Amino acid sequence: MGRARDIANVLTTVQNIDVSSSLDSRIYINSASPTSGNADGRIWIDTSTASAPVLQTYGSGQFRRTIVNRSKAIGGAITQFGPYTIHTFLASSNFTALEPIAVEYLVVAGGGGGGQENAGGSQGGGGGAGGYRSGNLNLITTNYTITVGAGGSQNVNGGNSSISGSGISTLSSTGGGKGGTGSSGPSSGGSGGGGKRDGQAGASGNAGGYSPVEGYSGGTTLSQGWSGGSGGGGAGGAGVNGTGNGTQAGEIAGSGGIGATNSITGTSIIYACGGGGTSYGLNNSVALGGSNGINGGNGAQGNSGTNPTNGTTNTGTGGGGGIGVGGSGGSGIVIIRYLT
Repeated sequence: MGRARDIANVLTTVQNIDVSSSLDSRIYINSASPTSGNADGRIWIDTSTASAPVLQTYGSGQFRRTIVNRSKAIGGAITQFGPYTIHTFLASSNFTALEPIAVEYLVVAGGGGGGQENAGGSQGGGGGAGGYRSGNLNLITTNYTITVGAGGSQNVNGGNSSISGSGISTLSSTGGGKGGTGSSGPSSGGSGGGGKRDGQAGASGNAGGYSPVEGYSGGTTLSQGWSGGSGGGGAGGAGVNGTGNGTQAGEIAGSGGIGATNSITGTSIIYACGGGGTSYGLNNSVALGGSNGINGGNGAQGNSGTNPTNGTTNTGTGGGGGIGVGGSGGSGIVIIRYLT
C-alpha cells in the first residue's frame, strides 16, 4: 500500500508541473541566437559547438554566458568585473583565444628613465611616459604574443609593449624617451623626455605616429643660467618647461606631463604620467611627476639632497630627473577584457 501511495504522489506532482507554452518560450535551443521573444531570464542553449553546448541567459538587452561555460580565453591573471572577464599581463606572456572574441584592450609601454649626469652637475630632465593605447579588437581562435615593456633605468628609454598574432596587425605602444643630460639630449618615444637645465629642448612624443596619439613631448627649459630641468611628456599632455630668473634661488623644475585615466579593470587608474625635472634652487619644492605626483617619478631637489623617485611599476610612467642619479621608469602593462 505504501508503494502505491508514493507512486500516486509522484504522478500528482508531475501533473502540477507547468509545461505550458509560456515556459517553453523561455527556453531556446539553436546554433543561432533568437531574434524575437527575448525577455529577461530567457535561456538560450547554443549548439553551434555540438560537443560542448553553451548555456546563455538573457538580461539587460543581451545574452551572456553563464559561469558554467567553458572559458573563452586563457592567459595572464584572470579576474571578473560585472559582465566582463579581464586578463591582466604584468610581464610578457601569451594570450590564447579559444574562440573568436571581440575584446577591449589597454597597451602601455615602459616609461623612460630620468636624466642624470655625475660630471658638471647638470639638472636632468624627467623621463617620458610609455606610449598609451586603448581600443577594440576582433580576435580569432589562436595564440597571441603579449609583450610588456620594461621601465628604462636612468638615461635609458623604456621598452615597447604589444599584442601580436594571426588575424591582426601588431598593436604596439612605444617606450618612453629618456630625460636629457648635459652630455646627451632627451629621447623621443611614446612620450618624449624633458630637457635638462639651461635651454635644452624637450623630445617629441607619439614616436609610433599613431592616431589618436600615444603620448606627448617633453618640456623645454629656458635658455639662461639657473633654470630647472623640464618634465617628461605624458599620455595626457606635454611635460612642463623648466624656468628660472637667472639666480639659483629662482630655479624651478618642470613637472611631468599628465597621464591618462582608464577603468578597464573596473577601477579608475592613471597610467603613463611623465617624470618631473630636477631643480637645485635654494627655495624650490620637488617637481612632481605627472597628474600631481600620482604614479609619475618626482624630480630631485638637489640643494636639499632629495633624490628623484621611480615611476610606479606597471603604469608606464617616467622616472624623475636627477643630478647624481636618475629615477627609473615604471614598467608597462597589457590588459584585455571581453563580455563573459
